Amino acid sequence: MRLYDHEIINLIKERWSPRAISSDPVDKKDIVAVLEAARFAPSCFNEQPWRFIVANDEKSLKKMRNLLATSNQVWANSAPVLILVLAFNKFAYNGKDNFWAKFDTGTSWGFMSLEAVNRGLVTHAMGGFNRKEAAAVYSLDENTEPIAIVALGKYGNAQDLPEELREREYPSERNSQEKFVVWDTE
Repeated sequence: MRLYDHEIINLIKERWSPRAISSDPVDKKDIVAVLEAARFAPSCFNEQPWRFIVANDEKSLKKMRNLLATSNQVWANSAPVLILVLAFNKFAYNGKDNFWAKFDTGTSWGFMSLEAVNRGLVTHAMGGFNRKEAAAVYSLDENTEPIAIVALGKYGNAQDLPEELREREYPSERNSQEKFVVWDTE
């Protein structure tokens, strides 16, 4: 059970990254709403450098599942929606490197995860996938970087997971602020 040292909004409290995801389909209106939340994330110069490739039919899901590390395929193959999260690393207005693209893309993903909770859905972002193969499969240009693949769906049955994953199927503890915040005071 997670403990909260300070009061925060319930959507944040309820968000976690389960692996037990039901294969039941997700309504397209819910997928679109989750992506709409990303659209309203803040970004440097309002650049909105995030890009998403959505797989939600059997053919597109198979293509994206093949990119996942075996350890993620074990549980994520049941997800009815996979989303490849990409960052476009150049500013549109001047063509220069956008140092903040990954930061901003991460923020958009955070907004997506909260909207998913709002709709009774769960998400699990994965870094375990073949980035080079993703770039080739989706014909990405050199300025578009694969960042993560997100599984989206309804919470499933933890009993369907392999035993070693079943034992870890609960919200993880969080570090206290003392571990990551420095107050620069005199």
